[in-house]
Amino acid sequence: MINYIWVGMTIIGLVFAAINGKMKDVNEAIFQSANEAVTLCIGLISILVFWLGMMRIAQESGLLNKLSNLFKPIILKLFPEVPADHPAVGYILSNIIANMFGLGNAATPLGIKAMEQLKELNGGKNYASRSMITFLALNTSGLTLIPTTVIAIRMNYQSASPTEIVGPTLLATTCATFAAILIDRFFYMRRSRKGVK
Repeated sequence: MINYIWVGMTIIGLVFAAINGKMKDVNEAIFQSANEAVTLCIGLISILVFWLGMMRIAQESGLLNKLSNLFKPIILKLFPEVPADHPAVGYILSNIIANMFGLGNAATPLGIKAMEQLKELNGGKNYASRSMITFLALNTSGLTLIPTTVIAIRMNYQSASPTEIVGPTLLATTCATFAAILIDRFFYMRRSRKGVK
């Protein structure tokens, strides 16, 4: 469906530009945007590679295990239906830690694996379990300590202070995460009172 929307928007834009004699501007914008996109991607790749390397060092040094052990009791409280030794717990922890360091691209495959494991625990049913909803809420709110992708974008566009976003991001994502947990629990309790699983 989204593909049809993008194609439709592109066609409407091109027809509008042709009617108003703006095709030259559209062509210039296409090539300029393509150039900027390549430059931005290269900048983001370098930052992503750096932080993935740091994550690898943290993994080899045992820091990731310590972080996982620190967050595991919280995760087990948030996901009471998931057994402590289930692979889903590891994927959930890895996803949350990757998101905390602003590595959304690295966190995505871990999040998909976590959802697959949670669906397996749900018996492969086509509706979301309580744990799947909680994980989606947590993943969407995404508590972030270091917003590496945003810092990289700000650096690419010559921001005077690219890291000044760290404080506001930490505050915003902390509030969003607490709100996500509270809203998730509120709706779970409401459904439980109505007898809906």
